[in-house]
Amino acid sequence: MANDPVKSLKIEAGNKVRLRSFDTDDTFGWHKESALAELEQVKVQLEVVQQRLFGEEQRSLLLVLQAMDAAGKDGTIRSIFSGMNPAGVVVSNFGVPSEEESAHDYLWRAHAHTPAKGRIGVFNRSYYEDLLVVRVKGFAPRPVWSKRFEHINAFEQMLVDEGTTVVKIFLNVSKEVQRQRLQERLDDPEKRWKFRKGDLDDRKLWPDYTRAYEDVLSRTSRADAPWYVVPADHNWVRNLVVAKVLLHHLERMKPRLPESEPGLEGLVVE
Repeated sequence: MANDPVKSLKIEAGNKVRLRSFDTDDTFGWHKESALAELEQVKVQLEVVQQRLFGEEQRSLLLVLQAMDAAGKDGTIRSIFSGMNPAGVVVSNFGVPSEEESAHDYLWRAHAHTPAKGRIGVFNRSYYEDLLVVRVKGFAPRPVWSKRFEHINAFEQMLVDEGTTVVKIFLNVSKEVQRQRLQERLDDPEKRWKFRKGDLDDRKLWPDYTRAYEDVLSRTSRADAPWYVVPADHNWVRNLVVAKVLLHHLERMKPRLPESEPGLEGLVVE
């Protein structure tokens, strides 16, 4: 496929983001059948480089996934990481803070789940919820949440300085496709457990969430911790784009397997 979205979807540091300028329905001229085939090829490449990262055990990568409801965070994770060594991948979900978590600063629980050396950490939602939800729903006043842009930038820079590559993905779904997917959840008994009435309340706040996300993308995308705005109306496009972004950053890390024990070459196991 000639079209590579990795560069075009990256938010450069200092750029002002308007989500209406990103096409949630974009397919980059790809065709579904060939895209699915390419995804399998990319997953093979991911498996190889992830194994090198795991063996090297010197650095790590953190993949942050943020999105409106029903954009497909779970599906993205299942699709991309299914072929990797599960010992080298840790997925963390961030819901409503527990009593213990609420007793600490808002980054405390996130820091505890950042990936160890050699691992890939995936945050299904993240510390950004403490900048998005608390703002939109009024859980904290502006003087509190407005400071968190710089808190988070400093936190991510610390992770980078300590050897963690930070990659952040916003799955950009349209309001109409979200409506269709929420309705599918309601209509399917096997998926209905995913639906909560609060999803409808959040849907009414779509413009507020959009503005909040635009500020997050504009103010926290940095050269060492970039955001990517990935079109999410088509699952097959979304999965391939995220896989390509992940592969791009892992290959840039150039992980190397450790040296084997001397004298093994030519050894025959009997």
